[in-house]
Amino acid sequence: MKKKKKKGTFRKKLFTKNRLVILNENTFEEIFSFKLNLMNVFVTFTLGGIFLISVTTFIIAFTPLREFIPGYSSTELKRNATKLAIKSDSLETALRQNEAYIKGIQKVLKGELDYAKFNKDSILAENTEVPAGLDMKTSDAEIKLRDEVAKTEKEINENSKNKKKTDQK
Repeated sequence: MKKKKKKGTFRKKLFTKNRLVILNENTFEEIFSFKLNLMNVFVTFTLGGIFLISVTTFIIAFTPLREFIPGYSSTELKRNATKLAIKSDSLETALRQNEAYIKGIQKVLKGELDYAKFNKDSILAENTEVPAGLDMKTSDAEIKLRDEVAKTEKEINENSKNKKKTDQK
């Protein structure tokens, strides 16, 4: 019985109307007043907080302010870094090819290799790197999986053809 009274009193307190009055201290003239209850105040502050957080997040996420976040880099910086990485990779490859060509020329000049056997393409082909430990053979499990996928695709195609035939009739 007492629990119901406590529950009812809390609910009463939440929805009891109160008046907020702002007065001029010198003249005690009422400037303005509001009729409020605790539920309205709670809902107002909650919605205001959510609005403030969402506006702040929006401003930071979609304006250049995001670049001031530690660890966040600008899109232009990322784009330039990607371009430079690609350029450096291609330059390393070209450098390796040129070094192999120069070594081939040095062998010809030292007399270790005949000029007739010297070919730029053959020298560069010798220098190509093959990734170590790369097994490109298909396993038994992969073959079984491919067969199962092929069977299911055939069944789906046959079912769709049968549906089309029955729909046309």
